[in-house]
Amino acid sequence: MNPPSDMPQRPDGGPGKPGRKLGPIADAVGSAHRAWLEPLRSSFLASGLTINELHIRTGWAKSKISELLRGAGLYPRWEITNALLQELHVPTWPMRRLWAAAALEAQKKQEWIDRSAGEPMVISTSPEVPPIDHRAFMELQHEPYRAYASVFLRGHKLADRAVAETFDILWLRWDEALSSPDAVRFAWSVLRYSVMMRTPHVDGCPSFGASAFDTVALAQARTHEARFSQYEESSAVFKAISRLPDQQLDVMVLRYLLGMDPSAVADVLGVPIASVRSDERHARHVLESVLVTESNPEGNAP
Repeated sequence: MNPPSDMPQRPDGGPGKPGRKLGPIADAVGSAHRAWLEPLRSSFLASGLTINELHIRTGWAKSKISELLRGAGLYPRWEITNALLQELHVPTWPMRRLWAAAALEAQKKQEWIDRSAGEPMVISTSPEVPPIDHRAFMELQHEPYRAYASVFLRGHKLADRAVAETFDILWLRWDEALSSPDAVRFAWSVLRYSVMMRTPHVDGCPSFGASAFDTVALAQARTHEARFSQYEESSAVFKAISRLPDQQLDVMVLRYLLGMDPSAVADVLGVPIASVRSDERHARHVLESVLVTESNPEGNAP
């Protein structure tokens, strides 16, 4: 469940420029905070600027800028965050939404969030518009992304929040996504991280047993006994799926829990259709062996 990789650590202004290396993100940084901090760090490292140059341009103390870029200290106010956005040419509106969500995660009250913008307001009244290819991608992938998120996150709000966060992050990192080996695969890694950071885990595996209540087989069971038996079977299957390697798990969720055909799964994950079929074949073999073992733990002949 690793986050999409941050830009490589290097001196603030690149080779030949003075300045200390930017330290790693603080361990205490939460998932919502990390969602906007990583793209901001990437923009800073790619800019060639030093922390001292940001200090001169923004008027904010070097220590405050350094703390913000590492996620150390108190959660940063919007006014200093926005000052860095302007100098690093980072889109304001998606960052504002991510910053506000992370402020709530940091237990800041709405009043603090509203006051933190400073006087005068440092955010424009009309939203910026994402690149047209980003908007087209969002329209294409919104439905499968939300369906996947809903398997793991119970309740519409959590799933919607994970998907909205994904597209905001992609807006911030769109150039990086397009320059990656595969933009679709890059985008899926962002969506998966947003979902898994909100998903309860048991023994390191995502827990989505509550989805067993939503299976078609359970809905078709006519008696209490049949429903209980089907729920037990569905729970065992979901538990076995949760232990699969990441891509096999995703293929099984998209193929069998959401009913997508192999070509559609390949389009959503950004992988060849042959890879989808191979992952499905291996996953089915693992699931069959696990379920047979669990149903007959002593190895007795049926």
